[in-house]
Amino acid sequence: MSAAEGRETDAHWMRQALAAAYEARDRGEVPVGTCIVGGEAILAVAGNRTRTDQDPTAHAEIIALREAARRAGNHRIIDAVVYSTIEPCVMCAGALIQARVRRLVYGARDERAGAVESQFRVCDTDFLNHRIEITAGVLEEECRQLMQEFFRARRGDQRMKDEGLKDEGSEYKL
Repeated sequence: MSAAEGRETDAHWMRQALAAAYEARDRGEVPVGTCIVGGEAILAVAGNRTRTDQDPTAHAEIIALREAARRAGNHRIIDAVVYSTIEPCVMCAGALIQARVRRLVYGARDERAGAVESQFRVCDTDFLNHRIEITAGVLEEECRQLMQEFFRARRGDQRMKDEGLKDEGSEYKL
């Protein structure tokens, strides 16, 4: 596969992850999506569900890893490629190591909590027994913009509540 074909393949699968992130956003979740691919087949696609499931571990990557492992019939999914819209956190990066995935492709960096390159280097550190090939920046602008818009809107909603212009759980009061 040429470099150009590889980039297009990565963009194709990242669009699947982005679709899951948009669905998560529509449920009021932080808009992170993950798509896991084995060969040419999707093993799992998931968006964040922490609020929906009342589960602090229900990050998109964790949900997708669970489904992919179920489908593969093994807790190790060694040939899998994981596409995540945002750089994974420490919990998710550790789970990727435990699953022994071959490659991680992510869209935008998470400067505050990213555990792949921004704050830690969990996926390719020398002191763990598995290293993951990492590709960053695939559809980066769209992935970053989705997160920024979500948090910008959330801050705006909080300001409206603070100013008495919006009731909890209701539309804006004018």
